[in-house]
Amino acid sequence: MAFAELKQRHSVVWGNGPYERITNTIRDIHALVIERIDPKPGERVLDAPTGTGAVAILAAARGADVVGQDIAPVLIDTARERAEQEGVTVQFEVGDAEAMTYDDASFDVVLSTCGVMFAPDHEAIAGELARVTKPGGRLALACWQPNTGMHDVFKMMAPFMPPPAPGAGSPFAWGDRDHVSELLGDSFELEFEEHDSPLTLPSGEEYWELFSTSYGPTKTTIDGLDPDRREEFHQAWVEFGAARREGDAMVHHREYLLTLGMRR
Repeated sequence: MAFAELKQRHSVVWGNGPYERITNTIRDIHALVIERIDPKPGERVLDAPTGTGAVAILAAARGADVVGQDIAPVLIDTARERAEQEGVTVQFEVGDAEAMTYDDASFDVVLSTCGVMFAPDHEAIAGELARVTKPGGRLALACWQPNTGMHDVFKMMAPFMPPPAPGAGSPFAWGDRDHVSELLGDSFELEFEEHDSPLTLPSGEEYWELFSTSYGPTKTTIDGLDPDRREEFHQAWVEFGAARREGDAMVHHREYLLTLGMRR
C-alpha cells in the first residue's frame, strides 16, 4: 500500500517546531539504547528515523561511523547543527526509512528511538531494517507501548486531529511484543525489555506549553483549529496533566518497549 501523501505530510509536520525540546525529555531512553547496543569504534551504525540526531550523535561520540536518516528536512538540519556543536561527525540524510537506498547488509548496528514506529507501513520498514543489517548485526528499537503513557496522549489528542490514514498501522503496535515478533522474528533473534521514561513538569500548563510549541503533530493540530476549539484542546491537555499529579509536580509515566535483536 502506498502512503506517499501521508509521508509527504509527515516530512512537514515533524519539522513544525523546535523538536529538540521534545527529544531532550527522553535522554534517558537515548542513553539506555546506546548502553544496550554498545556501538564500537569503526562499526557502521544507522539511526533511522533519526529525528534531531540525539542517538546518532551519542553513537558517533563512541567512535562509530554513523548515518542518520529522517524524512523531515527540518529535523535533519537541526541534527547537523547539533552534531557540529558536539564536535562529532555524522552523515545525516533526508530519506524514507520504508525505502532506503543503502546496500543490503551494510550496517553493523541499526537503531531507532521513538522513530521507526511512526512509519505507516510496518511491513515495509521492518523489511528494510532487516535488509540493511549485516548477518550477526545488532538492532535496537525503543517504541512507546500501547494503552499507556504516550498512547494516552494521542488518545487525548484524537478528537482534535484528522482521522488516521486508511491502512496505516498504529504507531503503538511497535510497543507490543507479539506484533514486533511477527514483523522481525524471522530475521532477528529478539529480546525485549520494558521500561518507563517519566516526564516531570510543574503542571499540566507547562506540559501544554512544551508540546503545543515544540511537538510537530500537536503544533500542527493547533494551527488548524479555530480559537474556541483550540481552547478546548488546551483545557483537555491541562486536565490530562492535572490528573497525573504526584506531590508537587505532574509526573507522566511513559512506558516503552526496548526491542533488541541479532540478525540471523
